[in-house]
Parts: sequence; C-alpha cells; structure tokens
Amino acid sequence: MVERVYLAKPRGFCAGVVMAIETVEKAAQELKDEGELVVYHAIVHNDVVVRRLEQNHGVHFVEALAEVEALAQEHKLADTVVFSAHGIPPQLREEAAQRNLYQLDATCPLVTKVHSEAKKYAKEGYTLLLIGDSADHQEIKGTHGEAPENTILVAVRTQVGRDPRLADPHTVEVPDPEKLVVLTQTTLSVDDTLATVDILKKRFPNLVVPSRDDLCYATKNRQDAVKKIAPNVDLFLVLTSLKSSNGMRLLELAQSLVGRAERINTVEEIKLEWLEGVSSVGITSAASTPEDLVQEVVAYFRQLNPKLEVLEEGQWENIEFREPRRVSPEEFRTKPAIG
Repeated sequence: MVERVYLAKPRGFCAGVVMAIETVEKAAQELKDEGELVVYHAIVHNDVVVRRLEQNHGVHFVEALAEVEALAQEHKLADTVVFSAHGIPPQLREEAAQRNLYQLDATCPLVTKVHSEAKKYAKEGYTLLLIGDSADHQEIKGTHGEAPENTILVAVRTQVGRDPRLADPHTVEVPDPEKLVVLTQTTLSVDDTLATVDILKKRFPNLVVPSRDDLCYATKNRQDAVKKIAPNVDLFLVLTSLKSSNGMRLLELAQSLVGRAERINTVEEIKLEWLEGVSSVGITSAASTPEDLVQEVVAYFRQLNPKLEVLEEGQWENIEFREPRRVSPEEFRTKPAIG
C-alpha cells in the first residue's frame, strides 16, 4: 500500500506557460465579438490545456497560417493570430503581416533571449551550434529560423543518432573552428546539456559559450526537485504530454534515479500493477501540466489510503512575465523588428 506521496516542488506551470495561456484566454475574451481566436501551434505542449482552450474559449489551433483562410469559411474568426510559447521563425511574422493578421507573440522571454543571441552571433559571422533533441521541436525550428545559413543542429548526447538531421557532437564538422558559438534548446536535461557542451569545448577550444545559460530556470528547478526526492521513493509518476520536451526529460531523469518511473497524462492512466510493492511515490509534472491534474492523482492515492502522508518541500518560483502587446499588420510593416 502507498503510505507516502512526495510532491516535487516546484512543478507544473512556469512563468512562460502562465503568460502564454493567459494571453490566449484574454485575447479570446476581448475579441469574442470580432470572432474566434487562432493560435499557431499548440500554445504549450499539453493536450489537456489545448483541449480546454478549444472547448471553453473556442480557440482554433493551426500548424500553418494557410489554414486560417479555410477556417474562415466555416467559422467567424478574429483577425488575430497568437504565436505559441516555443517561438517561431521570423518568416512567420512576415507571413502573418502579409495576410493582414494582428499578432500576439506569446514566445517565452527565455526563448526570445536565445533568438537574440542567434541573430547577434550570426551577424558577427559566427557558426551557431544549436543543441537540441529533435529538429522537429518547435523551439528548434524557431531558433534555427533566425539564422539558418549559419546554424548547425547538434544532438544532445543522449539523442545522438535518433534524428539524422542533428549532428553528433563528437564528429560534427564546422567551416571555421575559430569562430563558433553554442546555443541550446531551453528544455533539455541540464546534466546532458552541460556534458554535450563539454564535448564540443574539448573539440573546439575557442568555442564561445554565452555568459547566460540558455537552459531556462524552470527546467533546472524542476529537475533539481526530482533529484531531491528521488532517494525517498519507490516509484515516480511524471504528468506530462509526450510532446513536452521538459516533461520527457523529467521522466528520463526520474527513471535513471529511481529505476521505476511512469508517464501519465491524467489520473485515469495509473495502473494498479505499478503500485505492487510500492510504499512511497514521487510525483512531478511538466512545465505545461495543470496543477489540478496533479491534485487528482493525490486524491486517487488518498482514496486508496485515507491515512496517506503527503510531503512537499522546496519553494515555488516567484517570477512573472508580461503579456505581449498586440501588433497590427501596419505597425509590423513599419517596424519589422517588433515581436
């Protein structure tokens, strides 16, 4: 019987996710008389969040701006597109302006920082080694799009060979080893990213590593919280979507530390056989997972054992990001750097 539950803290929504979701909810409410809101890509990588926005706010999610025209034949749409928290290539902003769409850019400011570094170093003639876990991840697409001619995608060490579009850090070839800079996807394993950077630094001694770590604070804090409680648990449950990079890294970390870790989207996916011989369970959630889903899991264990002990240590983050400003097509055309 499960006697104790250890809740990782912090867990769940980070400041960037809160900002992005609130941006969509606020815009959907303010523009409802004009029409329904369109969001490019899943605002965050969690299926429950996306479904709730669709059902409760009438939001439409698209993977190409060309889809907006077809949607408009079936729905009354607002003339606004929200860009997801993961960031986008600059060409999408230009396309939105060409389609006369207002823009709300909900890109996480920490991702925007990496975009700024990409533009800065590319302008100075550097080759960018961009570390990621998949060329298909929206964040990698966005950062790569800032300077595609100058960027080489490099696999984080644990993902080498899984995506042929990402070079092996041990063998990656560069045009000029004296003018290189490394950037990273913000949601990777902290330990694996540092190890990958070390591999590159040994091969390229003059590699520039930006002074501010590209890995976001929320990614690091959630991984640290898992490390803290892992020695106390027999089983770790990680609430995350398969699409969430930071969530899947939490799952991998928990598995490596505990030896028994399972991914669930909601409480309904827990299997009783997982609990055989288990007296303590650790629980964490991805930065895009709603907290009510975690509390439903806690309630599930309380039903199994009314005397359940719930332990929670650590501190919540106290960070907030400002919501983006809505930019008109005309303003974008006259000030293309906006966004």
